[in-house]
Amino acid sequence: MTIATGTTTDTRAALRAQPMPAVPEAETDAVLSAMSGSEDPAALGPADARAMSKVLFGRMAALEEGTHEYQYVRNTLVEMNLTLVRFAAGRFRHRSEPMEDIVQVGTIGLIKAIDRFDPERGIEFPTFALPTIIGEMKRFFRDTSWAVHVPRRLQELRLVLARATDDLSQQLDRAPTMRELAEHLQLSVEEVSEGLVASNGYSVSSLDSQPGEGDSESESGASIAERTGEVDPGMEGIENLESLKPLVAQLSERERTMISLRFGAEMTQSQIGKEMGISQMHVSRLLTRALTRLRSQLLVEE
Repeated sequence: MTIATGTTTDTRAALRAQPMPAVPEAETDAVLSAMSGSEDPAALGPADARAMSKVLFGRMAALEEGTHEYQYVRNTLVEMNLTLVRFAAGRFRHRSEPMEDIVQVGTIGLIKAIDRFDPERGIEFPTFALPTIIGEMKRFFRDTSWAVHVPRRLQELRLVLARATDDLSQQLDRAPTMRELAEHLQLSVEEVSEGLVASNGYSVSSLDSQPGEGDSESESGASIAERTGEVDPGMEGIENLESLKPLVAQLSERERTMISLRFGAEMTQSQIGKEMGISQMHVSRLLTRALTRLRSQLLVEE
């Protein structure tokens, strides 16, 4: 097949019409010549980039990896498909990371996709490349982003504190105190404390993660969640008992005896009445009055 090299329009039309099988070297040279003489590969539209990529992928498959020509074709494919990276980066434009960093990471994903792409599988390159590009960006966010939302001022302060801590640690041969960091950076102790607290939001560990090497409990294989203590349900009862002790001491001896028999010995009101020589009805009235007084005093103290 002959590709006209005089105009870019003729070249693009010829490329769209061509089949996928192996492309002769002369044909690839014609494509590269047309591109280099007319416009930047990165400025091509999606349809043109797709068509020309088919030719270059076919040529790259026939070249020996590591040669100058192979590298030239590969680099041209990268430039030609940068629009895929910019398209994917647009999905993350609201992230706090600079867009140029996101595009740079996405370009790494594009290069990986180019190296792995097999034109004989019949899949369009954009369809194959986008998941790899987006995956590389998400991995970047996972490895470098803050685990919780922290103001930009505190993010920058964290970096300043990290550098200052390293410098002072070398000078003092120990970890610096917050006051020493504050004096070194000409900040207040409160600002340093705020920055150090914010640093805790940079990364988090899953509760299902295993302890690291050197951990005394690493051999047990227990996760963080399994090693984290829980609130003892009996603590509330102990707190209530300690709060009630001085209030119970204010009751009369008879009221204290009835409460001890009712809740300590777990006797019924009838049994308490027989024990104390009074009626069950009288026991009920006395207990109700004593418990109401204790409840009201306990609520006032809370």
